[in-house]
Amino acid sequence: MPGQARSRGGGGGTRRTYSAKARRGGAPSSDGGNRTRFVAGRIFLVVLLVAAGLKLVQVQGFQAEALSEKAERQRTTTIDIPAQRGSIVDRNGQELAFSVETRMLWANLRLMRKTWDEFARENPETGEDYKTRVAEIAEFIAAKLPGKTTEAELLEKFHKDASFTYLVDEVEPSVADEIKAEFPEIGFEKRAKREYPGGTLASNLVGFANWRTDDPDVSKHNVHGLSGLENMRDSDLAGTPGQQIVDTAQGQDGVVIPGTERDLQDAIPGSDLELTIDSDLQYDLQNKLAEYVKAADAQGGSAVIMDAKTGEVYALANDKSLDPNAGSLDPDLMNNTAVTTPFEPGSVNKIVTAAAAVEHGLVEPDSIRQVPGSIKIADHTVHDAWDHGTQPFTATGIFAKSSNVGTLMLSEELGPDRYLDMLKKFGLGKRTGIGLPGESPGYIPPRSQWSGTTFGNLPIGQGLSMTVVQMASMYQAIANDGVRVEPRVVSAKVNQDGDRVPEPKPKSTRVVSAKTADTVKDMLRAVVQDGDTYHRGTAPQAALEGYQISGKTGTGQQVDPNTGAYSDHLYNITFAGILPADEPRFVVGIRLDAPDTTLPEGSSAAPLFQEISSYLAQRYQLPLSDKPAPVVPLIQAG
Repeated sequence: MPGQARSRGGGGGTRRTYSAKARRGGAPSSDGGNRTRFVAGRIFLVVLLVAAGLKLVQVQGFQAEALSEKAERQRTTTIDIPAQRGSIVDRNGQELAFSVETRMLWANLRLMRKTWDEFARENPETGEDYKTRVAEIAEFIAAKLPGKTTEAELLEKFHKDASFTYLVDEVEPSVADEIKAEFPEIGFEKRAKREYPGGTLASNLVGFANWRTDDPDVSKHNVHGLSGLENMRDSDLAGTPGQQIVDTAQGQDGVVIPGTERDLQDAIPGSDLELTIDSDLQYDLQNKLAEYVKAADAQGGSAVIMDAKTGEVYALANDKSLDPNAGSLDPDLMNNTAVTTPFEPGSVNKIVTAAAAVEHGLVEPDSIRQVPGSIKIADHTVHDAWDHGTQPFTATGIFAKSSNVGTLMLSEELGPDRYLDMLKKFGLGKRTGIGLPGESPGYIPPRSQWSGTTFGNLPIGQGLSMTVVQMASMYQAIANDGVRVEPRVVSAKVNQDGDRVPEPKPKSTRVVSAKTADTVKDMLRAVVQDGDTYHRGTAPQAALEGYQISGKTGTGQQVDPNTGAYSDHLYNITFAGILPADEPRFVVGIRLDAPDTTLPEGSSAAPLFQEISSYLAQRYQLPLSDKPAPVVPLIQAG
């Protein structure tokens, strides 16, 4: 038995045995490695779940409101609702500019395609497709809006490669509502169309307003003034836009989803503007001026009619005016030359010397001055417009016959400093404050720059410049007992609640005493008197039967743009007058730009003044003067 036992354990078939210690020190088993990896995975998963839970708590508990607002902003857009623009009316309430509510039709093309494709898939039995649908829409809209669009135009827009398109502008609200009710795919924006019922009537004052946009396919939701009072008083007229929220389709360039519009804040309408302008008078002045400029073969012309007491402008015209309804903005027509373009006025400026000489006691109307045919100022010789030897002119005659030599003689007696002071009191060299854009202050050379010949030019209306409005304002001061009142074209604004807010009181300046003003006004009546050489003024054509008239003619040389020197054929022909002279009601100022002086109309603006005055007298039923103006001698008979 023992021998058998040993035999089994020996040789190649004997089984080997290992101790427990030997097994622990050997290679690890596969079961142990799997267990380790499993535990590590569980730990990582727990950490990940804890982190996710913490983030969820942070988002839901602390950032939920902010993220919700951000998401809302991503799908909604706030847009402006245009405010109703205020109207512009004349002194009698007649509308010169107003706005009407309109609609701009648009189509969300991407949404239309998506919606119609889904419908077609769900309803294959209809046999309709997107092409058929838009053809139906185009036919319907074109029929509703004849003259504004055509089927072909609409189909081209419906099929263009875009997500959104504007279709038709200036659609009546009721028609837009009807189209949208029939075809929900079509939406619209509220807009306003600016109307100018008079066309060119007072357009140089009123100006022009339109949608401001860099791209005709992009709406800015606001009408703004581009010229004239529409621009100058835009803040009063424009009002305050309202606000509206709309939903926009994500990923579709902010395209509005139809039917999602919600008003946040109502728009506040703008204020109306009341002007001092009389539309009928403005119309008459524009026509008369344009016809006279044409007859005079002039390059242009301007005129103004002003209240003699208040400075209110009843009419202000240029020979050419912009038609704001035409839609094109011609810079030349937008330029209101009556206030933007100064000129050398010629002898109408002699009123400064007349007023200063009387104010300082140098002359009375019948004072005599021996006036030669020419006078030397420094190295410059000045002549009268007609040849004559030394003659005894009355002070009235010097201005009634427009003697350059006599005027310079009185100016030398006055002296340059007192003369300059009077220029400034008349408001020359600074803006009048009329309240229109682009107004020029004109020009007076600084006293420090006066040369010897400067004082030989200024008193006869050369070497300085003024606008038509400034020129008339000088005569308004004489007509108003020596007090110059700043001219104005706006009298008040009217808020939408009906409150009328008058414009600030215009500034007034005492130029001369009432006695001096009355004396000068009476002296200038002789300008329009007729008679022989000793009694005839320079403008009997300005006389109006039944009324006393005061006024002054002017012929100012223009600078030749080719030579830079005074021209021998380019002139400013001017006239300024007071109607009636005994009870002043209106002041009229006229300028013709480079007329043909060989023509009767080109050599004087007096006939145009007479035509304007005749209409003024009829329209305002001006009482006739109590008596004709006295005929006084201008040159003392030898």
